[in-house]
Amino acid sequence: MLTRHPVDVVIVGAGMVGAACAHYTSRSGLSVAVVDRGPVSGGTTGAGEGNLLVSDKVPGPELELALLSAALWRQLAEELPPEIEYELKGGVVVAASEESLTTLSATAAGQRAAGVEAHHLASDRLRDIEPHLAPDLAGGCHYPQDAQVQPALAAAELLRSAVRSGALVCPGEEVVGILRDREGAVRGVRTTRGELCAPVVVNAAGTWGGDLAALAGVNLPVLPRRGFVLVTEPLPRLIRHKVYAAEYVGDVSSGSAALQTSPVVEGTPSGPVLIGASRERVGFDRTLSVPAVARLAAGAAALFPVLADVRVMRAYHGFRPYLPDHLPAIGPDPRVPGLFHACGHEGAGIGLAPVTGRLIADAIRGERPALDLGPFAPDRFDATCHVTGDATGDPTCDVT
Repeated sequence: MLTRHPVDVVIVGAGMVGAACAHYTSRSGLSVAVVDRGPVSGGTTGAGEGNLLVSDKVPGPELELALLSAALWRQLAEELPPEIEYELKGGVVVAASEESLTTLSATAAGQRAAGVEAHHLASDRLRDIEPHLAPDLAGGCHYPQDAQVQPALAAAELLRSAVRSGALVCPGEEVVGILRDREGAVRGVRTTRGELCAPVVVNAAGTWGGDLAALAGVNLPVLPRRGFVLVTEPLPRLIRHKVYAAEYVGDVSSGSAALQTSPVVEGTPSGPVLIGASRERVGFDRTLSVPAVARLAAGAAALFPVLADVRVMRAYHGFRPYLPDHLPAIGPDPRVPGLFHACGHEGAGIGLAPVTGRLIADAIRGERPALDLGPFAPDRFDATCHVTGDATGDPTCDVT
């Protein structure tokens, strides 16, 4: 077993959110250790597209997070190496019907009131901004603040930044217990390699955040929500923005366990086009879903007919950490002194990672947070959540 000096903070999870927590916490002067049972970005982060979006969030707590995080990402893009592939490409949301366009316009109006840049695009203007779009779309909206990053590389660079500030990174080391004192307060973690003592433990375990919370004896109903991404052969830069159908916003906020798909298409600096997005709750089933992949390909070709004959080189999947109210758990857990949560971001973890890391660092140091953490309280499900079964046989948590 390893013998290690105590640290101020143990962060469990070396994905994007854990890396951001490590970056901001170590930079604040605290000693930090990051523990993960796998490699850096070995979970959801490594399977992500790298979306940094404000366009898919309605006014409320999550949009406030997204706007703050967008500003932090711009700062990080200046501090971190260009290999993170940060690109302020902007997003284009398109509507296929007049009814869909009416809903999109109403959403954009509310977002503008909350501080989002959103510009209406008439049907005859869509192909000015994206020349290869289908010609029969009703209209759309342009969101200049949407951006993109290479998530695995960005997480690695954030961890390198933390290491330069003195942080210890421990990949391949699974947490098997939360150490607590006689009063119930956190005093560290037990791993497969020994004990690591600290008065603060941060749960940044993503899809496995509920399991880690259970080790501390508390309920956090995180469930996996599977999604597939298609990767095409390298192409000339055909698609300039992050482009998706207006129905995507509804799919993101839906609580359905069934398969949902809505086309999301974007180019990458290296050439391949990424095609999403699907959502379904099937536990941790890693089986390739032919219906999901087929629907993604058909949706992309409907948006961009030029893609109809393009070869798809591979498909991959990941599991989004889903919480029933679609808001992450961020901040101290009042049930266990010293336990903090930074998980449950669903598909927005890449975009919301910097603000989450900043808020966690401030909360640990007892400083006033940049926004109200009340909506993200980790214990908010205790009085309103009960576990039931759904059509897939997986447990679900219903908010009443």
